[in-house]
Amino acid sequence: MSEIENGHGLKRRREAITGLGDALRLLIEQATATEAPTEELLRAAELIRRAAAPLGERVRGRFETAAADDLLGGVRLYNPVTGAGSAFAPPLEIHRDGDGAVGTCTLGRAFEGPPSFAHGGVSAMLLDQMLGYAAGAAGHPGMTVRLDTGYRRPVPLYTPLRLTARVAGIDGRRVTVTGTITTAAEPGDVLVEATGVFVALRAEQARRLFGPVLG
Repeated sequence: MSEIENGHGLKRRREAITGLGDALRLLIEQATATEAPTEELLRAAELIRRAAAPLGERVRGRFETAAADDLLGGVRLYNPVTGAGSAFAPPLEIHRDGDGAVGTCTLGRAFEGPPSFAHGGVSAMLLDQMLGYAAGAAGHPGMTVRLDTGYRRPVPLYTPLRLTARVAGIDGRRVTVTGTITTAAEPGDVLVEATGVFVALRAEQARRLFGPVLG
């Protein structure tokens, strides 16, 4: 029996993945903000390489899902936006809000574009996740086929953010969703807005794209 073939083992592994994710996010935040002496940087790089080596001894291939994930249950620990185990994810926390969705996160130095503000691509990534979540929560999951993003004001770092998304229209397999990014303190002042179009996959499309992953 593998270490996660029972409920306790799975819970413990997910907690370990989350703990590692927390540590990696701290490492990235400190590494992108540090002004430590050059020799300290060199020593840190060597320590990190040593720590990474055993993690690379057993890795999954492109078409293998993480053992601790549950695709049908929506558990994706390494999602680059919401995954607790992802070193890159803020992570964004999302919950349903009536017929829409609301998300919260704070972006650190790793997401910087213009000095002290988030990179524009990060805003688009966050909104893509929000819009997709809202479409799925409304019973119309699909893949992004179009994402139009409007930038009104720069998104500040180290500032609690509020993201919203709501289905605006349904036309057969095509679902249109709108969303915004604001600060939590000023939810009426839109910083970034987006409209996305999502298309539900036909069965044959899903098999062609994800067959190797789903087995």
